Amino acid sequence: MTQHTSVLNFAAAAGVAALLFAGPSPASAETIKIGVISTYSGPMATLGEEIDHGLSLYVKTHEKDLPPGVKVELVKRDDTGPVPDVAKRLAQELVTRDKVQFLIGVVWTPCGLAICPIANEAKVPFVSTNAAGVTMPRLTPYFARTSFTLWQVGLPMGKWAAQHGYKRAYVAVSDFAPGHEAGDAFTKGFTDGGGTIIGSVAFPLQNPDFVPFLQRVKDAKPDVLFLWVPAGPQATQAMKAYNDLGLKNAKVTVVSTQDLVPDEQLPLMGNTPLGLITSGTYSTAATRPANKAFLAAWNKEYGNTLVPDFMAVDSWDGMNMLFDVIKQTKGKFTADQAMAIIKHWKDPNSPRGPISIDPDTRDIVQNVYIRRVEGVNGKLANVEFETIANVKDPWKEMHPAQ
Repeated sequence: MTQHTSVLNFAAAAGVAALLFAGPSPASAETIKIGVISTYSGPMATLGEEIDHGLSLYVKTHEKDLPPGVKVELVKRDDTGPVPDVAKRLAQELVTRDKVQFLIGVVWTPCGLAICPIANEAKVPFVSTNAAGVTMPRLTPYFARTSFTLWQVGLPMGKWAAQHGYKRAYVAVSDFAPGHEAGDAFTKGFTDGGGTIIGSVAFPLQNPDFVPFLQRVKDAKPDVLFLWVPAGPQATQAMKAYNDLGLKNAKVTVVSTQDLVPDEQLPLMGNTPLGLITSGTYSTAATRPANKAFLAAWNKEYGNTLVPDFMAVDSWDGMNMLFDVIKQTKGKFTADQAMAIIKHWKDPNSPRGPISIDPDTRDIVQNVYIRRVEGVNGKLANVEFETIANVKDPWKEMHPAQ
């Protein structure tokens, strides 16, 4: 089944129930309810925790900035993992029973695809602070993204690898939409630069054993491997398999996007990722003043042992955007009024650098950094050494809406 067929199936499945929804009346000037759908349990709960901590920290540190008499309430729900039916049901409950004015969060693209038709029929703005599937904005005009797309970070990585002398690449990704989008983006950038893809493989999303798949890579003898798995524990498991199979000694260089070496997982990886090059939108090692301020607030709230990664910052920025909507409208807005503000929202001082929403696609425009894993003050860090400024989602530029 193709990704586009899956999108249509999600939309059809949600259509009958969603048509029962009436659009919400303008929000009251008392409590703005924001429905958070994330993964709070199961083996990938660390991803949901990053999102939750970013959202909650912004609310706690900026509640004082809300208009007089206006409060924000986060109504949190656990999708338990990449389970679209659960995400769909939670979204339905949040908009019908809890009467939320916004939906936000979401780790997984399959869950985001299931939520989009609900947001569309209920006319509730939905902000993805992680789910990266490229097609989601085209499912509803009430969607916006403060995270990234895999094309946004994967294409620059492919171009970089080709420009730096790599000729023969192998692509190994997780077998779901974001993995394939990451692989396709790298492939496009790499082959446009003159490189050749000599093979590809897809890991099961649930409970993968990376060793037999990476053994195929070793046997193929590429000079570079594009390795993509979801951020979190699987990233550490994949790097362990890479190390155990001796791929570095076999002179197979690994490159990826930020998902493979999220800042919160680096302390668990030993020295294996030292020197690894990735493309990404955020690093805790960045010296931008806004990032230093964010880290100070994070460490004050959560301590020094819990490390924020790109999902935490994307969620911080997503809540910043919703707070701007509330402040500009003094807490009284319709969904269409909110989206009119969101489509033109920008922040020149995000912890990750300048960001804005593309009014034509409702995707984020942001810097993409090429980073190297280095030792900094006795710890591993993703050190940014090259900046590609103001990157839009290239997939939509290559596939204009009809």
